[in-house]
Amino acid sequence: MIADQLTKRLVVSTFLPGESRIVIPHLLRWTFEQNQHGAFGLFGSSRVLLIAMALIVLTIFWVSFRDAARSSAPSRIAFGLILGGAVGNIIDRLHYQYVIDFVDFYRIWPNVFNVADACITIGVILLLLSSLAARRHA
Repeated sequence: MIADQLTKRLVVSTFLPGESRIVIPHLLRWTFEQNQHGAFGLFGSSRVLLIAMALIVLTIFWVSFRDAARSSAPSRIAFGLILGGAVGNIIDRLHYQYVIDFVDFYRIWPNVFNVADACITIGVILLLLSSLAARRHA
């Protein structure tokens, strides 16, 4: 959450909305987007609904994986990534009314995202892999 908020503050203080700067030619640029929608532009733009959905999803993840998190370090790390990412985006919605996105792999991925989104994605993948590995060993 701290890395997410620090990178977003850096973007807000040095970019204008919609501004892009090349980081790695033909691969990566920073593009300041004010994202009012949910994941991948879905789920509308109601700030209250999006915050409520994030909290519901966090609760579902916690209930579903809390036993695994007690006994598995990868599961704890995964849930920490998911929780930190969700909180980072909720902070944006509460403070700015939108989420600050800026990571733009414009040649290979159509959506601009942020550190919180990356943490959530990595956390979900890690949680699923950890869960599959645990089932395989059971």
